[in-house]
Amino acid sequence: MQQPTRRHVVIRLACGGAALAALPAARAQAAQVDEEAEAAVALGYRHDTSKVDAKKYPTHDAGQHCANCGFWQGAASDAWAGCSMFGRKQVAAAGWCVAWRRP
Repeated sequence: MQQPTRRHVVIRLACGGAALAALPAARAQAAQVDEEAEAAVALGYRHDTSKVDAKKYPTHDAGQHCANCGFWQGAASDAWAGCSMFGRKQVAAAGWCVAWRRP
């Protein structure tokens, strides 16, 4: 087995660094949940918690939103992030659904 040359090591490090740098970009490119999608309708998801139908969802509280939910997968400052309820799709920080729970 040949020992890697300095050139091979540098190339591998550059490729690895490029792959790591692409991860946040891939996260930002994730599709956003469509309010009309089957899963969103089933969970009563809305991009804006203030637009939730209070009669249909009496457990909804105006202080509940995706960014303060236990299923939120982003930072507090993110406008959109992943949610365990929606797989690879992103939800709005100001959104809400019936699965909301305390963190």
